[in-house]
Amino acid sequence: MDETVLRKVAFSDLEIRGGSLYRTKLYGVELCDLEIRGEILNVVVNGVDIAPLIDAELNRRTPDRAKMRPDDADGFRTAWAILERLWGETVARARTFPEADLHRNVGEEWSFIQTVRHLCFASDAWIGRMILGNPSPWHPLDLPWDEAPGWPGIPWDREARPSVDEALALRAERQAMVREVIASLTDDQLTSTVTQSAPGWPVIEDFPLKECLLIVLNEEWEHRQYAERDLTLLES
Repeated sequence: MDETVLRKVAFSDLEIRGGSLYRTKLYGVELCDLEIRGEILNVVVNGVDIAPLIDAELNRRTPDRAKMRPDDADGFRTAWAILERLWGETVARARTFPEADLHRNVGEEWSFIQTVRHLCFASDAWIGRMILGNPSPWHPLDLPWDEAPGWPGIPWDREARPSVDEALALRAERQAMVREVIASLTDDQLTSTVTQSAPGWPVIEDFPLKECLLIVLNEEWEHRQYAERDLTLLES
C-alpha cells in the first residue's frame, strides 16, 4: 500500500468507528477535546508512551481490572469468578429496566441484549470452537462484531429481538461452558496451543490456548463497562 500523506487538513466533529491506525505519525497537530475508546498500544505523545500510563490509571480506578491478565490457572479461576459476580450485578440492574429499553441502542452502540448476544459469540468462537474443538458451535442468536467480514454458516442477525429471558438463558449456558473449562484448567494447558482449520472463524494454527482465554476475559470485562455506561445513559 502506498504511503498516504495529509497536509494542512482539519478534522472537526469527526467520528470514526471500527477504524485502525497502524504505523501512523501525527506531527505538528493540535488534539483538543478528543475522546478515544479502544485498544491503546505503543502510542507515543510528545515522546511519552501513554499506553502504560492509561493501563495503570484504569487499574488504579478499578483494581479488579488488573486481575484480568492472569499468568496461571488459579489466576484465571479468580478472574472468571470476578467477572461472573460483576455480570450478575449488571444483569440484576438491567432487569429493573423495561424490556424495550434493553433493545434500545444508545449512541449508536449495541443494545444491552445485543451486547449479551455478542458475548455468546465470543465464548463460542474462542472456547467452543478453538479450545473445545467444535467447528460449528454457533447459536442463531450469536452476534459477531459490526465490522466483521461475515462467514458462511455463522449467524449474524443484528435485528433479532429475543426476549430478555431467552438472551440471558443462552448467556448462562455459555458462561457455564467457560466456567467448566476454567475450572479444570491446569498450568500445563496454559503453555499449550490450539489449532482450528475448519471453514469459519477463527481459523488459526498453533494459537496459544492462554490467549484464547485472555481474549474472552477482555471481551467480558470491556463489554460490561459498555453495558454499565449505557444503562446509566438510559436512566438519565
